[in-house]
Amino acid sequence: MKIFSIVLLAVQALPFFKNTDENNRPAPEFPIVDKAKWLNSSPLKMNDLRGKVVMLDVWTFMCWNCTNSIPWVREMQKRFEKKAFLIVGIHSPEFEHEKDLKAVKAAVEKHKLTSPQLIDNEHKYWRALNNRYWPAFYLIDKKGYIRHVAVGEVHIDDRRDRGIQQIVEKLLNEE
Repeated sequence: MKIFSIVLLAVQALPFFKNTDENNRPAPEFPIVDKAKWLNSSPLKMNDLRGKVVMLDVWTFMCWNCTNSIPWVREMQKRFEKKAFLIVGIHSPEFEHEKDLKAVKAAVEKHKLTSPQLIDNEHKYWRALNNRYWPAFYLIDKKGYIRHVAVGEVHIDDRRDRGIQQIVEKLLNEE
């Protein structure tokens, strides 16, 4: 029982943000230029986003943690709407039925997601990011470098929200 308690404490103490040398790397270019694979936007290019802080939201519509984080994602968009900040959703399905474009469109509409959404059915961008989790939030600075990664569910006004908000504000204030 003592070992279980120690392991549980260690897991709970894991950082919410992965801030390693790997994170200080250029964000990969979006590999999909087919207009049909983008919702709420024409295809984006990472170079065109220079000068903005970008939050990539890697999600899938059948993931509870992802859908539980959507109110927070919408709140982040609202908080920073007048700043050089953009959220880009990366819909990377876990299951075959999540590849259905009509179902993804319905989920985007249901959850009132207005930010650009890349349909990453083949996990090309997932692999380019070296991602392993749903949801995952990548914060990219104005120069196009991944500076922080947060994984897991986030809620409005929780400590993770406050931490991510501080990081976004810091990145916005950088040259």
